Amino acid sequence: MGRIIAVANQKGGVGKTTTSINLAACLAEKGQKVLAVDMDPQGNMTSGLGVDKNSLQNTIYTAMCEECNVGECMIVHPLENKKMNLSLLPANRDLAGAEVELFIEADKPQYILKELLAKVRDKFDFVIIDCPPALGILTVNSMTAADTVLVPIQCEFFALDGLTQLMYTINLIKKKLNKSLEIEGVVFTMFDARTNLSLEVVENVKNNLDQFIYKTIIPRNVRLAEAPSFGLPINLYDSRSAGAKGYRDLADEVINNKLYAGL
Repeated sequence: MGRIIAVANQKGGVGKTTTSINLAACLAEKGQKVLAVDMDPQGNMTSGLGVDKNSLQNTIYTAMCEECNVGECMIVHPLENKKMNLSLLPANRDLAGAEVELFIEADKPQYILKELLAKVRDKFDFVIIDCPPALGILTVNSMTAADTVLVPIQCEFFALDGLTQLMYTINLIKKKLNKSLEIEGVVFTMFDARTNLSLEVVENVKNNLDQFIYKTIIPRNVRLAEAPSFGLPINLYDSRSAGAKGYRDLADEVINNKLYAGL
């Protein structure tokens, strides 16, 4: 059964989509069967994996609205790299309508994604969900469907801002909708070893956050910032970059995370 990880942080600009794209690609590179799920109406995960989001007829939105089945909207090998067993459930701005439509029309709107993924999760080792930067119905759907939540934190002064609310939401979903939901872990992103601030943020979070923290720290890296504009994950855009090494190391840690390896 595939392990479903929701990558979430309602604070924008923390490397959430970058982490979703590159963790999925690096897991696939290591021989894992991976399904990437774009639950952000911005569709940045979709375009970051080389798919023209504006030309799509079927997306995760049409599947959630039962206008197509999950197989019809799934894109197999979006990167045309057969060495990586990576598939994608894409999204575009149509998904923004789900916030209103699903809440009004669906019987149990919180469980729509969970029911969709239940049909395909057995075909994958990992399902990586890129959540939108908000705590609305799409994020609730993602966390209700997930086994764990991975939280990227940017190494900047306000790193802890909003985390209290995020943890409250995760615990509320665990209590009300998904009793098996756990925190996968926290990963630091955009780390700049040249600044004392980055080091201070890491220590501050470690001292104040009682959660599992991954040892891998993702560096601030120009190549990581460039890769999405070419529709490539970092391991294909610049395999030797510090960003590629960081996400490969994170993929190793996720695979070997003994807390959740049995899921």
